[in-house]
Amino acid sequence: MKKGILLTVLVVLSTAGFAQAQDGELTGSIEAAYRSAYTWYGIDRTVGAHGEGVTESTLNLDLYGTGLGASVKWMLPNTGSVGNGSLVNAEELWFTLTYGGSCLDYETYATDYTIGWTYYDFPDQPSSLVDTQELFASLSWPEICPAGVVPSYTLVRMWKSEGGRPSSPTSARGTPTSDISGWVHILGMGYDMPVEDLLPDLPEQILHLSAALVYNEGAGAIGVDHDLSHFVLGVSTDFDLGNDLTLTPGIYHQRVLEKSIRQLNQDKDLTWASVGLKYAF
Repeated sequence: MKKGILLTVLVVLSTAGFAQAQDGELTGSIEAAYRSAYTWYGIDRTVGAHGEGVTESTLNLDLYGTGLGASVKWMLPNTGSVGNGSLVNAEELWFTLTYGGSCLDYETYATDYTIGWTYYDFPDQPSSLVDTQELFASLSWPEICPAGVVPSYTLVRMWKSEGGRPSSPTSARGTPTSDISGWVHILGMGYDMPVEDLLPDLPEQILHLSAALVYNEGAGAIGVDHDLSHFVLGVSTDFDLGNDLTLTPGIYHQRVLEKSIRQLNQDKDLTWASVGLKYAF
């Protein structure tokens, strides 16, 4: 029922966008990606599992140039032991609606913004136990630093989708939880670094460098403390394959700073690789 409602919302927004922008076009992308580790707000989702990593399939829609966007992401952990031990029960669907734009164009304080809502659905588990929602707002300032560094700030408010209480709460997402509500603050920085002669016949390639420092106010798992939780460093690049196809490899490292999340992750920092293929239409 809830998935039908969410899909209906997507259709309504698409129709509204068409009515508001007759001259615009419905554009978007289809993406498939693999990550060798599966983290969610710093929490390792496959701790103790027989396998690691996650496969992602995503449909993104830009609704006729109105600033409205919608996406559906299918997450399939590459393990047979998440939550109550079933690979089927570990499957997730993420439904996201966004609105984005910019203001103060051509000024030093030019700001890009995105606001949105995400519903995290576990199709094969009771919604009252594991489904969650979040509202988020993200700001970035592409012109504020002459050197080309782009700072950003993201605020997330997370809460349980329904009010049911499980009989045996646990602390890892994907298993029954009593309350994982809270706020998350993310300070980020990005820089596009040109590299010459990275590959033969490729005069210049752009490396996307990123860094994020996260402050968690109890979101994502039971017992998470209010503290700086972790930081993530990453580098990725895009290869244009032609025919609207883009290949994006990347490598990332996460350092956990806070005791409760470090306990959830079995005292491990994480380094992982990713590779994604995107078709734009």
